[in-house]
Amino acid sequence: MILGQISYLDCIAFLVFLAPQLLIQIGIIPLLTWLLPQLPFLTFKVLVIPIQFIHERFLVPLEQRAPWVRKATPFQDLVIRFVRYAFANMPAFLGRVFFSKQVSLPFLRFRMLRHGVVTSPIRWTDITRPNFKGVWIVHNQQEQPDLIVYYCHGGGFSMGSSYFYMEFLLAWVALLKAAGYRNPALFALEYTLVPDATYPTQLHETLAGYEYVLSLAQSSTRIVVGGDSAGATLMLSFLLYLSEHTELRHQKPGLAIMISPWVSIVSPENRNTASDYLNSSSLEQYGRQYIGSKVSPDDAMVSPGNCKDIQKWTEASPEKGWYFLYGSEEVLGPETRNLIALLEKTGKEVDTWEEKGGIHAWPVASLYLGETKEARLSGLKSVVGAIKERIH
Repeated sequence: MILGQISYLDCIAFLVFLAPQLLIQIGIIPLLTWLLPQLPFLTFKVLVIPIQFIHERFLVPLEQRAPWVRKATPFQDLVIRFVRYAFANMPAFLGRVFFSKQVSLPFLRFRMLRHGVVTSPIRWTDITRPNFKGVWIVHNQQEQPDLIVYYCHGGGFSMGSSYFYMEFLLAWVALLKAAGYRNPALFALEYTLVPDATYPTQLHETLAGYEYVLSLAQSSTRIVVGGDSAGATLMLSFLLYLSEHTELRHQKPGLAIMISPWVSIVSPENRNTASDYLNSSSLEQYGRQYIGSKVSPDDAMVSPGNCKDIQKWTEASPEKGWYFLYGSEEVLGPETRNLIALLEKTGKEVDTWEEKGGIHAWPVASLYLGETKEARLSGLKSVVGAIKERIH
């Protein structure tokens, strides 16, 4: 199921679904306690952001514009400017509602109906177990999958849900089917968010989710692990952990897909750029909250970029290697390049797609903001192509 670009009508519908959930999940008193002091600043920004947009978009010479602005459509540019402000200034408890199941699923159904789709041709099922939960998506529920993607969503460990990614995940499975896989499937982990739990809870849930996927797969080599941002961090930590696991170290996945990975949780290399919507200060705050008090930020298991041991990465690498996708203008770009350079020394296959002028997790965001179908699917098609090339 592949829907069209997000429209202004979709944006209005999203706000309609969001408003009651803010009251339900946060409560009117806490919401007003945060909102009222912020109203002057919010009002100011609502006025200033469009002015800045017009100035940089139409008055500044092309060569002086930020790399992202040069390549983005006006709609994409404006949306990312508001996202940039929200990421830097809004608390995680608000973002958590934005990306929640209660907002995301009604919004998906609205978009489906707007495109004339009453029921998704690919079905999903909520999976709940004592030590993990997630969403199971499979083309044909009556047959064993011939390929399984095991995915962890992003969101700074403090927000996000698989349901917010549902349209992206459904499109991924649809493209895998079109690429020739008989019955592709995907399991998206719903790991516990901060502050409900901190490390290592999420890592243990990731391991439990992998054991579940193993029970459904033809073999571990038919499993692709992946994630974006904080979800990619979890997968990197998981692969390091798996390489030391007594029982599972010989059941490594076939391939790893890393979309804009948050390689090092706390690093001076994570610096703001003129293009990206991430904010390094907010990132560090979210990261330290995830790390908690049980381990050091320098611990390689919680912050995989701190592992510089080539042998460990050799043992942690999937059978068919790695595929990295990230933007050249990302806050997280320098640490991603450092990890890629290290992995290349292992002798494992490492392919990369660095999008010039690109920003954080654009292969995910472009599915919603891309102007044409080709632009919306370019990132996912690249991922599917990498999978098809290595797992036949």
